[in-house]
Amino acid sequence: MNMGWLFYGVVGYMILSIIGSRVDGIGANWGTQATHPLQPEIVVRLLKDNEIQKVKLFEADSSILNALSNSGIEVMLGIPNDMLYSLATDASAAEDWVSQNLSSHISSVDIRYVAAGNEPLLATYNGSYLTTTLPALQNIRSAVVNAGYGNQVKVTVPLNAAVYQSSTTVPSGGDFRADIHDLMLQIVDFLNAGGAPFLVNIYPFISLYDDPHFPFDYAFFNGYSLPLNDNGKTYDNVFDANYDTLVWALEKNGYGNLSIIVGEIGWPTDGDKNANLTLAQRFNQGCINHISSGNGTPMRPNASIDAYLFSLIDEDDKSTEPGNFERHWGIFYFDGTPKYELNLGTSNSGLVAAKGVTYLRKQWCVMSPSASLGDPEVAPSVSYACANADCTSLGYETSCGNLNARQNISYAFNNYYQRQDQLDSACKFSNLSVVTKADPSAGTCKFFIMIDTTSSDAVVSISFPRMHVVLLLLLLGTL
Repeated sequence: MNMGWLFYGVVGYMILSIIGSRVDGIGANWGTQATHPLQPEIVVRLLKDNEIQKVKLFEADSSILNALSNSGIEVMLGIPNDMLYSLATDASAAEDWVSQNLSSHISSVDIRYVAAGNEPLLATYNGSYLTTTLPALQNIRSAVVNAGYGNQVKVTVPLNAAVYQSSTTVPSGGDFRADIHDLMLQIVDFLNAGGAPFLVNIYPFISLYDDPHFPFDYAFFNGYSLPLNDNGKTYDNVFDANYDTLVWALEKNGYGNLSIIVGEIGWPTDGDKNANLTLAQRFNQGCINHISSGNGTPMRPNASIDAYLFSLIDEDDKSTEPGNFERHWGIFYFDGTPKYELNLGTSNSGLVAAKGVTYLRKQWCVMSPSASLGDPEVAPSVSYACANADCTSLGYETSCGNLNARQNISYAFNNYYQRQDQLDSACKFSNLSVVTKADPSAGTCKFFIMIDTTSSDAVVSISFPRMHVVLLLLLLGTL
């Protein structure tokens, strides 16, 4: 029996979390699925300016590792799921990976963990990694030990919270999911033997997103008036309940002392009715305050909690299959601008913006005032723009949800134009569009100017996700 609204399956995707030096247990996920990523040196400076001392990477990128060199920032280095098979079936592949990514950087980069895979046991993967996850972990750890880093670098695997569940409605009913119970015990035994932590991703936002009956305030760290009572232990937020369900699962199976790290936790700011700046600030500040309090959870009172915020910076090229919110998890916008006030528990009173960011010209592509909404070219033009850009801020109760039809079309045109680095040809939509120097931003809806990454090799996708068909209907519904 699933825990229902007590805990939630986590739809994962990449991660990298980091946050303050005074709040020792908080870090941030640094994801790179962006069409115009900030230069690694700028991001490292952003981390240091915000006194974020721990970062989680989803894959080994030499330019990022070089930028982190001698930074003093602790690193959790990820390995993508698509590498698990080769690592599991060929020990030499694991040796090569360690040689290229650990041995080449560990003298100057403080690599503490290798995270093999990213939520490989998600049900949506249909068992694709059931037979390769553990062997990959074993081969990577053997390679790490053989290279002489066994004491410094621990090997673990990021898992979604759905690998455990409760047979009741409270944490004490927790155990590992029946269909993967034996595998989970093997993985937990592997972690325990290697002195590595159990790495879990916990997302209260997903609870709200998946279940319209989920008690709203229970997703946050304050304001819930009907706490759960579990044999005298009180739970007034779902994070503690979820975390302690894992603690119970570990304890029931003889691993009650295994350390836990929360690999991903956060709240998105757009793309859904519950994804906005106000709720993201409420959740993330509550999370930071909760962790910095040192109170722990009811099952592990007064224990420090290690966690990585998800995420550092928005990623406009992430898959929207889990939801349109996927591209809006950052505490910073794509250009390193803070989204809201957030005290990380450092010497700064709030977030510090990225420095050294350069932008394209202050001009936007919008729908021409002389163009007609009834023009038959409008629909295919918007369709094309959204298929090759990011229209996830458009829709019901999103940051751009209050735009009129012409503004909706302009937003789609401009997003495509900016993604194409303001090429003249990118603002020629069948006599429907013009370039303007007047900022068309309206209310909470920002018509952004793209950062200048002309020296980078970023590639714009030309896929046509089905999400854009739905968005198109929303955009043109008033025509």
